Amino acid sequence: MQGYIEQNKEKFLNELLDLLRIPSVSADSKFKGDVRKAAEFVAEKIQAAGADLVEICETAGHPIVFGQKIIDETLPTVLVYGHYDVQPADPYELWNSPPFEPVVKDGKIYARGACDDKGQFYMHIKAFEAMMATNALPCNVKFMIEGEEEIGSDNLGIFVAANKDRLKADVILISDTAIIANDTPSIDVGLRGLSYLEVEVTGPNRDLHSGVYGGAVANPINVLSKMIASLHDENNHITIPTFYDDVIDLTAEERAAMAQTPFNLDAYKEDLDINDVYGETGYSTIERASIRPTLDVNGIWGGYIGEGAKTVLPSKAYAKISMRLVPNQQSDKITALFTKHFESIAPAGVQVKVRPHHGGEPYVTPTNSVEYLAAAKAMEEAFGKKPVPTRGGGSIPIVALFEKELQVKTVLMGFGLDSDAIHSPNEHYGLFNFYKGIETIPLFFKYYTEMAQ
Repeated sequence: MQGYIEQNKEKFLNELLDLLRIPSVSADSKFKGDVRKAAEFVAEKIQAAGADLVEICETAGHPIVFGQKIIDETLPTVLVYGHYDVQPADPYELWNSPPFEPVVKDGKIYARGACDDKGQFYMHIKAFEAMMATNALPCNVKFMIEGEEEIGSDNLGIFVAANKDRLKADVILISDTAIIANDTPSIDVGLRGLSYLEVEVTGPNRDLHSGVYGGAVANPINVLSKMIASLHDENNHITIPTFYDDVIDLTAEERAAMAQTPFNLDAYKEDLDINDVYGETGYSTIERASIRPTLDVNGIWGGYIGEGAKTVLPSKAYAKISMRLVPNQQSDKITALFTKHFESIAPAGVQVKVRPHHGGEPYVTPTNSVEYLAAAKAMEEAFGKKPVPTRGGGSIPIVALFEKELQVKTVLMGFGLDSDAIHSPNEHYGLFNFYKGIETIPLFFKYYTEMAQ
């Protein structure tokens, strides 16, 4: 099989570059046709790789691509999940090359979606192709590749609940996470949950002259800034009442184990071009980015932001806010707590609206399960080193949903790097990582089939 992969590396890469050229931005309706084009591309490639059945399944939003190859009903079934939609590429001017014109430079593929998640889920299709071409597929496989992960996967939940029999599997395999380094493999055993919302502060019924009205009427931008600033105290602790009540604190032993994770603080700061780290007092950088909940402003706007000056006191101000949640916190509960608190701290003279967007639940998986052990063995063989179990700071909201609806565990076997600039300008994905994933995935299928029977 390795010979087949070596012989087809250029083909695999060129296909991925074609997929990356499709601007499948799910958040922006002007890209709706491109999102469907990406779904059709994915369906075609799963079919060509050797699937018995491939369907583009309609939803109330963007479609879901389903495919399968059943070789023996008595053998285990691996359900591969991924998403073909990508984050908006804005601001375009900060890209060194156009985000949807992929460039391979210094061993990396630069394009929106290169790592998150086109490059990563496409490894599975190519690994499947390699197993089929060499008669080495050891068990059944199903694919479910969606187009709404970046906007909350609302319709995926409906699809999963309505298609439990079709999606029946023994394990779910996802590559949408990162390893510590190319010489230090790791497997995520936990994800943070998410509560994402938008706030609107309204003052006067129209924009006003800042000289005539300034100082006499509440300025929504000033008010919103103060309200947001009050959401953290001097120790960067979130001030929403009862916010931390459900947080499960790690034991001293668990924190000590986390501290053994390879991490170079100086390299971390150099990569981000910052002179110091920042966060909740009493926790390390690794802990702040994985086992602690957060509250961050993702965007803020209002008033005049064009060229030159316009002395205006705006009628409205807005912000988008995300809260990353940890085990035992519930996204609906946190959204309600935020809404109640934010409305309560609004001063007289403004009106506040809070609009929830989407959420998801935190997830932790055991390291003694067959699924994890098979992934660890596959990684160890491919990298020549045992993988480190880690907690991820990001959110994949549907992982908890899968366990609830399908009653199966998920393996988060990602191959990206934290430095891949996902969700940012100049997102990229290493050629090493792309090909290493294609090499490792068949090993997981092999060892999982052996261990699960």
